[in-house]
Amino acid sequence: MELWDLYDENYQRTGETWLRGEARRIPEGRYHIVCDVLIRNRDGNYLLTLRDPRKETHPGEWEASAGGSALAGEEPLQAAEREMLEETGLAAESMELIARSMRGNVIFYSYLAETSCDPGDVRLQEGETCDYRWVDKAELVAFSHSDKGLKAHNERYRSFFDRLEKELEK
Repeated sequence: MELWDLYDENYQRTGETWLRGEARRIPEGRYHIVCDVLIRNRDGNYLLTLRDPRKETHPGEWEASAGGSALAGEEPLQAAEREMLEETGLAAESMELIARSMRGNVIFYSYLAETSCDPGDVRLQEGETCDYRWVDKAELVAFSHSDKGLKAHNERYRSFFDRLEKELEK
């Protein structure tokens, strides 16, 4: 059972909570928080993960982020760190908020995490992800333009990917 805090359009907690999976929809003007984490290791490579084929949404698709919903009482950064650790087994040494956006009844916080892990340190969470690979900057940019990954995630990170693309052009 997952319980979420609800927020208003100004990113403020309303004092209301929501049980994930309730049959009715989150009320108009209320939002819950979802955090995405793009992970870069000390070699400058980025982690891509393959969503488990049993996932309810986007099964069997590659994504350039770990993440999920913030639980009641969690701040976005805490949720991002927890989700990253749960889904990859990796801990962030630093985490930078690089985008915040709203879509539907969700407020998205998108982070870039730095880790000094070895590439083989990834530990996938059963039921969430089933494979992974590390890609360099050029491969990540190409991935962001391809139809191989989750478009919504890639769009939330678009300004970051565009900045990487400009660095590659120099």
